[in-house]
Amino acid sequence: MRITDVRTIPVEVKLPKPVFDANYTMATKPALLVEVETDQGLVGLGEAAHFGGPMASTAQVIEHELREALSELPGVRTKVGLGGSGEKYILVLSGDDPQALALAARAVEKDLRTIPGLGSINSSAALVRPEIAVRPDFARAADLGVTTASIGDTLRIATVGDYDVSLPKLNLPQRQVPVVVRLTPEARQDLSLLARLAVPSSGSGPSTGSAPPPVVMLGQVASLELSSGPALIDRYDRSRNVNFEIELAGQPLGEVTQAAQDLPSIKNLPPGVRQTEIGDAEVMGELFASFGLAMLTGVLCIYIVLVLLFKDFLQPVTILAALPLSLGGAFVGLLAAGKGFSMPSLIGLVMLMGIATKNSILLVEYAIVARRDHGMSRWDALLDACHKRARPIVMTTTAMGAGMLPIAFGAGIADPSFRSPMAVAVIGGLITSTFLSLLVIPVVFTYVDDLGHGPVRLWHRLRGRKAGVAGSQP
Repeated sequence: MRITDVRTIPVEVKLPKPVFDANYTMATKPALLVEVETDQGLVGLGEAAHFGGPMASTAQVIEHELREALSELPGVRTKVGLGGSGEKYILVLSGDDPQALALAARAVEKDLRTIPGLGSINSSAALVRPEIAVRPDFARAADLGVTTASIGDTLRIATVGDYDVSLPKLNLPQRQVPVVVRLTPEARQDLSLLARLAVPSSGSGPSTGSAPPPVVMLGQVASLELSSGPALIDRYDRSRNVNFEIELAGQPLGEVTQAAQDLPSIKNLPPGVRQTEIGDAEVMGELFASFGLAMLTGVLCIYIVLVLLFKDFLQPVTILAALPLSLGGAFVGLLAAGKGFSMPSLIGLVMLMGIATKNSILLVEYAIVARRDHGMSRWDALLDACHKRARPIVMTTTAMGAGMLPIAFGAGIADPSFRSPMAVAVIGGLITSTFLSLLVIPVVFTYVDDLGHGPVRLWHRLRGRKAGVAGSQP
């Protein structure tokens, strides 16, 4: 078997412990190794038997089985793959009440896991870890001239160390070595020892008959207790937020978004907690909102170009009549192929606008030239145009459809979830616009021609009738 390329699937594992425990991971699940791409597909080295064998493996299959294998690890959060654009849905909950936000996030995460077919669901809510909570007594600290900044600096220097610019340096011949002085790990967990730390006083407390001491013990101005809390707090628009990264696993973004909006926990969010659209969902909402304007602008640009080409304001309307015929075929093609109406489908519709008009342009242009240069009647010109232009119309449509077929079927090793709906929409619109253009466009041409020449014919008829009446008078 020939190995053509080597690739890795990144796997991120967040343990509930502050320190990585290799024995915990290895005892729970065997090691997951790298995959390589061969001439038969992607192969898992060392774990090929566990992942279903090398011959049937693809990137999506391996990532799915990696998620299933890692889901058995208790109390960990995993992320498989890079999660590029179009591969995940980001749902954001934000609010100013941390307790209500945490309760709502847990309920939403529980309901999200009930949606079938999704990949891993990762929450940005930090894992709750033990911590030492320091609560200053502001009245007592003000009396002793101690500020909260002094309390924070004292604890930081004692547990972590001072900033590099403030550290003393050990001078060596070639370099300087910073000297960090801090408490031992055992001392950092002793609350009674931390309470005896000396906090500097500013000496500017209220006058009580005696000046405050230059230093006071931390326990005199603050209370220390063991607590728990998040290691990281995320904010969005100055509010606390929790992000849920949902891997689509090949499902359309619109369907996953609708399924998430129908969850009971989303419909019944507590007061003060709201949902915010960001990422691909936000882009899709903006795309749908501006899609009507984009379609109108595209139709207007096509109409202006056709007016300049045909030097007529009415006949371009005949050519634009092919657009509704193509839209119907695009929707039928998406329905038949089981593809959702998503962002790639909209891009395919915009592409279809410029492609579908070529059939009616061939018909109308030939009919106008036949009437103007060869003196044919309207009926004969339309019959001749349909007869002689049917072959090039079918040939160009077949060529474009054949070029889109590999994309529609998802050929290649790349993920077809984005490209396939776009190609299906274009192929469906091309098929319907090709066959219906030969039937509908000649009819529309006759109506538009009557609309353009009808007033002129009526004017000549009225003038002829008036001339006849005037000639019959003595």
